[in-house]
Amino acid sequence: MSPFDPPPASLTVASRLTELTRVRLFVEAICRRGGLDTQTTASIVLAVHEAAANIIRHAHRGQADLPLHIHCAWLPDGFEVRLEDVGQPFDINAIPEIDPTEVREGGRGVYLMRVLMDELDTLPRADGGNTLRMVKRCQPRDPQSKPAS
Repeated sequence: MSPFDPPPASLTVASRLTELTRVRLFVEAICRRGGLDTQTTASIVLAVHEAAANIIRHAHRGQADLPLHIHCAWLPDGFEVRLEDVGQPFDINAIPEIDPTEVREGGRGVYLMRVLMDELDTLPRADGGNTLRMVKRCQPRDPQSKPAS
């Protein structure tokens, strides 16, 4: 980690779709603070939005009192986001690939996460629930240098 790398950051929200704006703004602020360009930031934010929405709808089944934890950290060669839920065990690799040209309503969240991020996996938590780990390969930039475009 270089001296200008932002420190890890965490956010916990209630499992409500209305919290998605807060989640997006949190992740966007961390990406911007790290100096990521607009396109990389947008990709990460969209992937996290889709992941959080899926957790709220499917893992937590709309139970608003359940917590959703988001942890962001800089890696030497990228940006990692971990989303922790308290839902039933889930293996993202068991979700089949979809045909992106197929016309249908919904069901694009995992597809988008796979396209937008470089690594995507789920890990069961010892205390129950799951951790969804997503990594985007990129380099943080010295925030004192010229703004990213």
